Order: sequence, then structure tokens, then C-alpha cells
Amino acid sequence: MGQFDQIDINIIRALQADAGQSVAAIGEAVGLSQNACWRRIKRLEEDGILTNRVAIFDAERLGYSLVVFAIIRLQEHRQSSTNAFARAVAAIPEVVEFYRMSGDIDYIAKILARDIQDYDRLYKKIITLAPVQDVSSSFSMENIKYSTAVPVG
Repeated sequence: MGQFDQIDINIIRALQADAGQSVAAIGEAVGLSQNACWRRIKRLEEDGILTNRVAIFDAERLGYSLVVFAIIRLQEHRQSSTNAFARAVAAIPEVVEFYRMSGDIDYIAKILARDIQDYDRLYKKIITLAPVQDVSSSFSMENIKYSTAVPVG
């Protein structure tokens, strides 16, 4: 999608705030009929701008009180082994974000764990997936900001 107008931006903001609201409610908020709003949302989906609509739950209330940022360095960097490692780590449900990095860090994983013993179990699993040179873990002390909203307009 090449250009966004203000209505597209308002639709995106409305969906990011509450993807569960009805198309009619979004249309009313942005000044469109339900059908016109539905067409705009459909176009955002077809253009790959809107990729998913999810519910966001409170991880701590679901028992995940520990947030870990694990910096991972591998011993070897052959594409076949790094691809297999990345797929295996990405398949671990407690790994909620996972990035391949530039520089001297290979990967950063954001991991939700119930407690330190739970994280230790996950750590031991991760280090068996490839020859790992180093895993450096930092534990979140306080969540200052969390958002899934992408800035638009």
C-alpha cells in the first residue's frame, strides 16, 4: 500500500487500540459507512498491512512473572545450523520475541518464565539446540512501557 490517507490512519489506530470492536463502530468513529470501512480494512489485509488480530493477555496474571532477555551467541554460523536453531527456538512457546542481530550478538530472545527454575529449564533446552558459545540473560525488574501499536501518521 503506497499511500495512507487520514481515514486509513484512523482505522489503523482504532484497530490497534481495540481489534475486537465492530466494523460499524470503527466506521462511525472514522466517518465511514460500515461497508466502506469494511472495504478499507479488507484492503489493509490484502496489502499485508493488517496481518493479524489478537487478544492480549496479562502474562503475570497467567503465571509468567519473569521476563528474560537472553543474548545468544553461537559457536558456528553455517546457514543450515543457524536456520535450524532459529526455527527450533522460535517454536518454543515461552519465547515471545526472537530477533537475529547484527554485530557481535547473534540473537536476542524475549522469554516469559514462571520463575527462575522455569527459565533454567528453558535455558537448558536452548543450549542443546546448537553449539552455543554464550547465553547472557538479563531479567526485567519493571515493565515501564509495553505496546504492540505501530506509530502511524
